[in-house]
Amino acid sequence: MSIKSIPSGYEVDCRPQGRSGKRYRKKFKTKSEAIHFERWLISTKNQKEWVNKTKEKRSFRVLIELWFKYHGQQLKSGEKDVKHLLKLDDELGNPKACDVTKTLFSDYRANQLTKGRKATTINRNHYRLSSVFTVLIQSGEINCDHPLQDFLQLKEPSREMGFLSIDEIKILLAALDGDALKIAKLSLATGARWGEAANLKNSHLVSGKVIYVNTKNGKNRTVPIKSELFNEIATGKSGNVFKPCYKEFYQILKSLNFDLPKGQAVHVLRHTFASHFIMNGGNVLILQKILGHSSILQTMKYAHLAPNYLNDAMALNPLSTL
Repeated sequence: MSIKSIPSGYEVDCRPQGRSGKRYRKKFKTKSEAIHFERWLISTKNQKEWVNKTKEKRSFRVLIELWFKYHGQQLKSGEKDVKHLLKLDDELGNPKACDVTKTLFSDYRANQLTKGRKATTINRNHYRLSSVFTVLIQSGEINCDHPLQDFLQLKEPSREMGFLSIDEIKILLAALDGDALKIAKLSLATGARWGEAANLKNSHLVSGKVIYVNTKNGKNRTVPIKSELFNEIATGKSGNVFKPCYKEFYQILKSLNFDLPKGQAVHVLRHTFASHFIMNGGNVLILQKILGHSSILQTMKYAHLAPNYLNDAMALNPLSTL
């Protein structure tokens, strides 16, 4: 009996989830109140998440298709992600959804690392796989435990981030012409990704400002530019401002043999803007807004370039006080 008589009335002392579960104790003046509280505890606090869970016997590939139907097709990267997920399904051995476990994914990670695949690439697949189960569980399409819940991603080493010096910027701009030159100037002036600048429409040029839409995080952002550059790129016509010229720019950039980190190409324009912005005394919070980063942590990777970064190390170390 979880209800006992005490000098001031009655006390409920109950563990609705069993001996190892949480203990609830509460005092009441009347036995009737105590009984009602005990019944409420038993009906609401003894529910265990696994009681109504089912074993999802459909294949993981079917879940991938459902994920794309309900969620993936709405994403900018949806088509790309579903291709990676289907490839991941093959690499996992085309399992049933109920056979996708932490153990299975741990083995996959270990094999991929042995083959030389980078932690960043493996973590992207971790995120994609997790998204499939998260979306379908939340939508009620499946009713099972999330196989990767509380499963940590691999630690990723800090990537080297290259940027162009003033002299290198001059060399690059001198080698370009036409729309490739204009896009490069715009990226260097606003920190835009190549795709954001290259797909700009004339309607996005307003009163000396550039409005970037359909960005990576889905949020529009506006950046002012100098009148000379605005007049240079604004045509006043409808439609796109620039013609496609990615390959032309890429080939010229590579031919200049700048000492850039492996895998970094046109994105160097965005890094160059951000790096020089901070080196010239710019505020990291303003830089976050200009670049459109959703988290300040993304922008802090440029903080070490600030003119006075870590200068306190010289003034506050113990040797300086001797």
